[in-house]
Amino acid sequence: MSPQIRRAAVSIPSNIAEGQGRSRKEFLHFLAIARGSLQELKTLMIIAERRTYLTLERATKIKAQSESVGKLLNGLRRSLQRLQ
Repeated sequence: MSPQIRRAAVSIPSNIAEGQGRSRKEFLHFLAIARGSLQELKTLMIIAERRTYLTLERATKIKAQSESVGKLLNGLRRSLQRLQ
C-alpha cells in the first residue's frame, strides 16, 4: 500500500508541472488528472486509517491537507476556464 500512496502523492504535483508547460486546454486536462490522483490518495488514506496503518491524528491531518490541495486545484482550474 505504501508504494501506491507514494505514487498517488507524487502524481499530483507532477501532473500540475507537466500541464503548466502546455496549452491552456492541455493544462486543464492535467489538472483533472492531478485531481484524480488526489482522490486516489484520499481513498488510500481512508483504507490505511481503517486498517490502522495510520493514527486518527495523522489521518485527520492528511485529510485536512488533501482538502486544501483540492481547493487550490479547483481554484486554479476555475481561473483557467475563465480565461477561455
